[in-house]
Amino acid sequence: MTIVTKKQLLEAGVHFGHNTRRWNPKMKEYIYEERNGIYIIDLQKTEKLIIDAYKKLYSIVQNGGKVLFVGTRKQTQDVIREEAIRAGQYYVDQRWLGGTLTNFKTIRRSINRLFKLEAMEEDGTFDLLPKKEVSLLRKEKDKLNKYFSGIRDMTKMPDALFVVDPKSEQNAVREARRLKIPVFALVDTNCDPDEVDYVIPGNDDAIRSVKLIVATMANAIVEAQGGTPVIIEFTDETTQENQTRERTNRRRSRGRSSKSEKVEVTEVKASTNEKENKEESND
Repeated sequence: MTIVTKKQLLEAGVHFGHNTRRWNPKMKEYIYEERNGIYIIDLQKTEKLIIDAYKKLYSIVQNGGKVLFVGTRKQTQDVIREEAIRAGQYYVDQRWLGGTLTNFKTIRRSINRLFKLEAMEEDGTFDLLPKKEVSLLRKEKDKLNKYFSGIRDMTKMPDALFVVDPKSEQNAVREARRLKIPVFALVDTNCDPDEVDYVIPGNDDAIRSVKLIVATMANAIVEAQGGTPVIIEFTDETTQENQTRERTNRRRSRGRSSKSEKVEVTEVKASTNEKENKEESND
């Protein structure tokens, strides 16, 4: 099975980086060109680094390791949760709580409290308590479940950390590095790649880009466990949506918008053959 294709990367818009005014010079080696005020990521390098990360995650899991997926931004939460569950791994899709790794004993106490509250609800203890107290206990349980549902079964340190956007998830990255846990990450042009052990250069805003990269990493884990990886495909409506986003991006890059934020653009403007003629850089 092919791990990922250039066509998939193009269709998902993985090659679109941030506005040129928002970049980290350390990402220069992964940039192919600047187009309409946007950095275009070199997909030839991205493809190679995806394969490298895939093989390493495969090896870690094949040797009994576990992976913690982290993505707390709105556009990444669902994908992180769904793919981590599919791969049977841990995940954090809400705010990263300080000490999740470096002060894990305290985190485990909170998780044990969650287990206790769930047991009280199941064994009928809540039925014996005043309604006001039960209401408070249920709120506490729901809050604990919100933050710890993805790591409730994590009894020891993970063997690898995978994050989407290490700049936004810098606290998680720092804790992992302090504990010498290898960090895998989808890294956009505004991030510092030096903080990541296995860099995957790519668009960390567009949902399809995030989905493709996260699902590919999950496939490595599934395959290592003897399962069947999924084939990641996108619908025909992708093109129309991408064209709209590209037009919006061009207007903003020409100064028609007062904001310098990144636009989630994923248009595939050039054909695959045209990309290959540019030394297969695929933008």
